Amino acid sequence: MQIIKEMSPKIDKNINKLAAVSVLLLPIPAKSPKEVVEISNFFKKNLDNKGKKSYAQVSSANTNTARETLKIKEAFPNLQNKKIENIQKIISSDSKTKPQLNITTKGPSQKQVIVSMNSKNVNNFMKELSSHITNINKVLKNIKSDVIADFICIENSGLVITTNKVASALDLQTIEKYIKNTYNIEANYIKSPRLSQSKSFLKIISIPYISESTNTCISTEEVIKIIKENHIFNNIILASRPRIIKVSPKSDMLIIWFDIWDAQSGAKAKRLINRCFNVGRYIASIHGTNMNLGVPQYKNC
Repeated sequence: MQIIKEMSPKIDKNINKLAAVSVLLLPIPAKSPKEVVEISNFFKKNLDNKGKKSYAQVSSANTNTARETLKIKEAFPNLQNKKIENIQKIISSDSKTKPQLNITTKGPSQKQVIVSMNSKNVNNFMKELSSHITNINKVLKNIKSDVIADFICIENSGLVITTNKVASALDLQTIEKYIKNTYNIEANYIKSPRLSQSKSFLKIISIPYISESTNTCISTEEVIKIIKENHIFNNIILASRPRIIKVSPKSDMLIIWFDIWDAQSGAKAKRLINRCFNVGRYIASIHGTNMNLGVPQYKNC
């Protein structure tokens, strides 16, 4: 009997353990529809909060601001706390990305071939428009071109042929040859077909106001000559005459504003920006500038 009494506490402990294990092994009861919705909403909220900063990110940001505050206090021990906060705001605002310049106008698509001609040629060409579209597509097919003329419309400067793709130089030559050989068309009054173009706006800085060669104020003609003679302006066509402006009334340096014909992507302007070249013993540099208001947006306005 005494042995049984001594063993009874151990038996009770083992029974309790077995009971706990049996409870764990029991199947989990199914959740009600309401509970399922609540659980799913909880996880959705956690997924939506992915953009929020973690504890490590917040703590590192706090340590950085604390270090900046200590540096400012060491440099200016008598500075008030409000002024320190203002300095920190200025520093943080400087780190933000600067707004990009809109240097290129968004002209029409380059899937337009523009053929300038007089009104008499336009009227004669439009009389048999449907046959001309068919014939243009035939001559383009003969040179194994993928370009197809969809339709033709009249513009102030002549005809605009809308195509499915951007026409190549060979395509333009083929279209020009067909139009000039058309019956009742005066070839002398037809200009070479060209693609519509956008305009990019640039400026040149660090050019002296007084020309070294003439000892007089630099002229627009001299600027055009400088642009034509420099190799970095190869395949660049000026859209208008350059504008010359002094940096300030007392300055001896100039800013030259000039516009070029470009694609919608501004590819030509991107090749020029931040390029440097010599103007005498001075080094001039090219920069982008915001587009000017009130100017034609493309070459054939």
